Amino acid sequence: MPYTTYLVEKGASHSFVAEAKPPTVTMPRIKALMTGSLPGFVDVVRNLNSPALLEDSVIRQAKTAGKRIIFYGDETWVKLFPKHFVEYDGTTSFFVSDYTEVDNNVTRHLDKVLKRGDWDMLILHYLGLDHIGHISGPNSPLIGHKLSEMDSVLMKIHTSLQSKERETPLPNLLVLCGDHGMSETGSHGASSMEEVNTPLILISSAFERKPGDIRHPKHVQQTDVAATLAIALGLPIPKDSVGSLLFPVVEGRPMREQLRFLHLNTVQLSKLLQENVPSYEKGSHPAPAQRPTGTAQKG
Repeated sequence: MPYTTYLVEKGASHSFVAEAKPPTVTMPRIKALMTGSLPGFVDVVRNLNSPALLEDSVIRQAKTAGKRIIFYGDETWVKLFPKHFVEYDGTTSFFVSDYTEVDNNVTRHLDKVLKRGDWDMLILHYLGLDHIGHISGPNSPLIGHKLSEMDSVLMKIHTSLQSKERETPLPNLLVLCGDHGMSETGSHGASSMEEVNTPLILISSAFERKPGDIRHPKHVQQTDVAATLAIALGLPIPKDSVGSLLFPVVEGRPMREQLRFLHLNTVQLSKLLQENVPSYEKGSHPAPAQRPTGTAQKG
């Protein structure tokens, strides 16, 4: 992925290795990315027939704020967020042997949608790489071709966003991530390092760096994405999020803004603690030990 590699090593970007907690299957991982909370193993059962998500999420907050969201890709998103997209085209992940049409059905929308100005958020979920893993494992010769295809998709989106920025005062944000990893046999669902480690790259002209500015990928939690996206979009952080703002993303902002963003995250996490931990009291401290007063008498 030469274009992506260039952005990671020298471009206006911040890269992370995001740890996905088990179960490493699609539906609970989408929930973790969008709510910032930790789904349970009951979601493995629901993975093939996902019910609508009732918890607070970045998607819900964005829709409430009037953001126009378009989605193309894995239909799990459409099941989780059935009334949140102004336009969508879901593809089924049932036919694992298909790793071509399943991605072409997403990419065919790109040329037109990138020229339009009637959306605020565009979400794409490609399935082909995952399907190749299931068919022939991570060392399959098909993997390289698919990664090259995904690199071209990222370049198309990035260059389009860059050209659009000449017409708007606000920078765009492009997020590249995976919902889960892939074991040495091409499967996922468990807790091996290959299954829980996922790439997370945030790309924006706001992250411009000077020559020689080397940024090593930091290890973070996948649940940190929701809080970071909410703050970047000027939205409330989902109330059940346990994630922390990815601080490198705001390091270039004025100190007052950095403190405000951290304060928003702290207040949200404090409320979550108060609601879920009965013994938690904001600002509570044990009373200092005191020497006994009074006069001792023999008796």
